[in-house]
Amino acid sequence: MTDTERDRAPVSWTAGDASTVPVPGGDLAVTRWGTGPGAPVLGVHGITANGYALARVAAELDRLGGPPLIAPDLRGRGRSGHLPGPFGLGAHVDDLLAVLDAHDVDRTVLVGHSMGAFVACLAAVRHPDRVTGLLLVDGGLGLPVPPGADIEDVLGPAMARLRTSFPSADAYRDFWRRHPAMAGRWNTWVDRYVTRDLTGTPPRLRSACSEEAARVDGAQVLGDPEVLGAIHRLPRPARLAWAARGLLDESPGLYTPGRLAGLPDDLVTLELPDDNHYSPMFSSTAALLAEQVHTLVEQTVQVQGEL
Repeated sequence: MTDTERDRAPVSWTAGDASTVPVPGGDLAVTRWGTGPGAPVLGVHGITANGYALARVAAELDRLGGPPLIAPDLRGRGRSGHLPGPFGLGAHVDDLLAVLDAHDVDRTVLVGHSMGAFVACLAAVRHPDRVTGLLLVDGGLGLPVPPGADIEDVLGPAMARLRTSFPSADAYRDFWRRHPAMAGRWNTWVDRYVTRDLTGTPPRLRSACSEEAARVDGAQVLGDPEVLGAIHRLPRPARLAWAARGLLDESPGLYTPGRLAGLPDDLVTLELPDDNHYSPMFSSTAALLAEQVHTLVEQTVQVQGEL
């Protein structure tokens, strides 16, 4: 299959296998993709995103013969947008454990994008018995922000989007098509991800992401000592794939070699030179991410076989 064909993902694949998991306050929406062997990998999306951000990585992992991938819409996002607080990364960690239990997964690899990388790190530190490895995608390491900054200062248009209504799904697509990070990068994976984010009825459609949830979670990403310290105390093998360009396709991105200099020596870093903060999840780079996940899974299998 060529890259162009993989950009045109079939609806049957992007839709995945939908289910819900009981958590405090209601039911968490979860999607599962793939039929390969082994314990499912657990994907964790970003701060205003939804579980479909992991769909292409799941497809590429399946193409490698890897295990399935499961990804929830985190509390306050996507089809879990109805779930109430309390929010915070600790609440997401608790919800992730509920997802693993519901799918009979004892231990697995975590894949976290953006804020999801911080959640994955926190989960590994708090529950090392449930995690065998981590792939962090442009997240997990604290950002260089001035004192007093809040998440709106970092995300800008992403937060403003949560307060905007749209007359139709096509209008929402147009909003995203104009986004600098998506220019020239639109494909089926992006389309399915974007439309999953919508809630309401025309002409008053809006993002399903709760602004309160984003603000509470964002404050922890920017300033909570336990969250910021987790990447420095990871008990399991981890890899950080970082994008050379930022949220608005600007250069440099969130991370640079200088900003990564203080990471533990055993944390493998990998630059994504052609990507911005959003694009690795939807572009052909997802194949590279899947390879990293597959390597972590294989390492786990090898270690278990030696025990």
